[in-house]
Amino acid sequence: MTVGESGEMYLETIYILSKKLSNVRSIDVGAYMGFSKPSVSRAIGLLKKENLVTVDRQGFLTLTEAGEKKAAVIYERHQLFTRLLINIGVDEKTAEEDACRVEHYISDETFDAIKAHVEKYGKK
Repeated sequence: MTVGESGEMYLETIYILSKKLSNVRSIDVGAYMGFSKPSVSRAIGLLKKENLVTVDRQGFLTLTEAGEKKAAVIYERHQLFTRLLINIGVDEKTAEEDACRVEHYISDETFDAIKAHVEKYGKK
Protein backbone atom coordinates (compact mmCIF):
# COMPACT_ATOMS: atom_id res chain seq x y z
CA MET A 1 0.00 0.00 0.00
CA THR A 2 1.85 3.08 -1.21
CA VAL A 3 0.03 6.36 -1.48
CA GLY A 4 3.02 8.57 -2.25
CA GLU A 5 3.98 11.91 -0.79
CA SER A 6 0.75 13.64 -1.80
CA GLY A 7 -1.44 10.95 -0.26
CA GLU A 8 0.64 11.03 2.90
CA MET A 9 0.17 14.79 3.12
CA TYR A 10 -3.61 14.34 2.91
CA LEU A 11 -3.53 11.61 5.57
CA GLU A 12 -1.47 13.80 7.87
CA THR A 13 -3.84 16.73 7.33
CA ILE A 14 -6.92 14.62 8.12
CA TYR A 15 -5.11 13.32 11.21
CA ILE A 16 -4.23 16.84 12.41
CA LEU A 17 -7.73 18.18 11.73
CA SER A 18 -9.37 15.20 13.44
CA LYS A 19 -7.51 16.17 16.63
CA LYS A 20 -8.91 19.72 16.39
CA LEU A 21 -12.42 19.25 14.95
CA SER A 22 -15.23 16.92 15.92
CA ASN A 23 -15.89 16.21 12.23
CA VAL A 24 -13.54 16.64 9.26
CA ARG A 25 -14.86 17.37 5.78
CA SER A 26 -13.11 17.64 2.44
CA ILE A 27 -13.65 21.40 2.52
CA ASP A 28 -11.67 21.55 5.80
CA VAL A 29 -8.83 19.59 4.22
CA GLY A 30 -8.78 21.88 1.18
CA ALA A 31 -8.76 25.01 3.32
CA TYR A 32 -5.97 23.70 5.54
CA MET A 33 -3.80 22.64 2.60
CA GLY A 34 -4.75 25.46 0.23
CA PHE A 35 -5.92 22.99 -2.43
CA SER A 36 -8.95 23.14 -4.72
CA LYS A 37 -12.07 21.06 -4.20
CA PRO A 38 -11.39 18.88 -7.29
CA SER A 39 -7.85 18.13 -6.08
CA VAL A 40 -9.09 17.16 -2.63
CA SER A 41 -11.92 15.04 -4.07
CA ARG A 42 -9.50 13.13 -6.27
CA ALA A 43 -7.08 12.52 -3.40
CA ILE A 44 -9.83 11.41 -1.02
CA GLY A 45 -11.08 9.01 -3.70
CA LEU A 46 -7.62 7.46 -3.95
CA LEU A 47 -7.32 7.18 -0.18
CA LYS A 48 -10.75 5.49 -0.07
CA LYS A 49 -9.59 2.97 -2.70
CA GLU A 50 -6.58 2.18 -0.51
CA ASN A 51 -8.93 1.73 2.50
CA LEU A 52 -7.18 4.50 4.42
CA VAL A 53 -10.19 6.80 4.80
CA THR A 54 -13.96 6.49 4.81
CA VAL A 55 -16.56 9.11 3.93
CA ASP A 56 -20.01 8.91 5.50
CA ARG A 57 -23.31 10.13 4.03
CA GLN A 58 -22.81 13.61 5.47
CA GLY A 59 -19.35 13.87 3.88
CA PHE A 60 -17.40 13.45 7.09
CA LEU A 61 -13.95 11.90 6.68
CA THR A 62 -12.67 9.26 9.06
CA LEU A 63 -9.30 7.56 8.93
CA THR A 64 -9.50 3.78 8.96
CA GLU A 65 -7.34 1.90 11.43
CA ALA A 66 -4.66 1.54 8.73
CA GLY A 67 -5.03 5.20 7.75
CA GLU A 68 -4.75 6.36 11.35
CA LYS A 69 -1.65 4.24 11.88
CA LYS A 70 0.04 5.57 8.73
CA ALA A 71 -0.95 9.17 9.49
CA ALA A 72 0.37 8.91 13.07
CA VAL A 73 3.75 7.74 11.76
CA ILE A 74 3.92 10.60 9.26
CA TYR A 75 2.92 13.12 11.93
CA GLU A 76 5.50 11.77 14.38
CA ARG A 77 8.20 12.10 11.72
CA HIS A 78 7.12 15.66 10.96
CA GLN A 79 7.18 16.64 14.64
CA LEU A 80 10.57 15.04 15.27
CA PHE A 81 12.26 16.56 12.22
CA THR A 82 10.80 19.99 12.94
CA ARG A 83 12.07 19.85 16.52
CA LEU A 84 15.49 18.58 15.43
CA LEU A 85 15.93 21.30 12.84
CA ILE A 86 14.85 24.05 15.23
CA ASN A 87 17.25 22.68 17.86
CA ILE A 88 20.19 22.97 15.47
CA GLY A 89 19.33 26.57 14.63
CA VAL A 90 16.98 26.46 11.64
CA ASP A 91 14.19 29.03 11.84
CA GLU A 92 10.74 27.61 12.59
CA LYS A 93 9.17 28.27 9.18
CA THR A 94 12.06 26.66 7.28
CA ALA A 95 12.20 23.78 9.77
CA GLU A 96 8.47 23.06 9.20
CA GLU A 97 8.87 23.15 5.41
CA ASP A 98 11.99 20.98 5.36
CA ALA A 99 10.53 18.50 7.86
CA CYS A 100 7.54 18.11 5.55
CA ARG A 101 9.87 17.13 2.70
CA VAL A 102 12.11 14.77 4.67
CA GLU A 103 9.32 12.88 6.45
CA HIS A 104 8.15 11.25 3.22
CA TYR A 105 11.46 9.92 1.94
CA ILE A 106 13.52 8.72 4.86
CA SER A 107 13.69 4.99 5.62
CA ASP A 108 12.22 3.55 8.79
CA GLU A 109 15.70 2.41 9.85
CA THR A 110 17.19 5.89 9.51
CA PHE A 111 14.20 7.51 11.18
CA ASP A 112 14.43 5.14 14.14
CA ALA A 113 18.16 5.89 14.54
CA ILE A 114 17.57 9.66 14.37
CA LYS A 115 14.67 9.38 16.80
CA ALA A 116 16.79 7.41 19.30
CA HIS A 117 19.57 9.99 18.98
CA VAL A 118 17.21 12.93 19.47
CA GLU A 119 15.58 11.26 22.48
CA LYS A 120 18.99 10.64 24.04
CA TYR A 121 20.78 13.89 23.19
CA GLY A 122 18.28 16.40 21.83
CA LYS A 123 16.69 19.37 23.52
CA LYS A 124 13.03 19.04 24.42
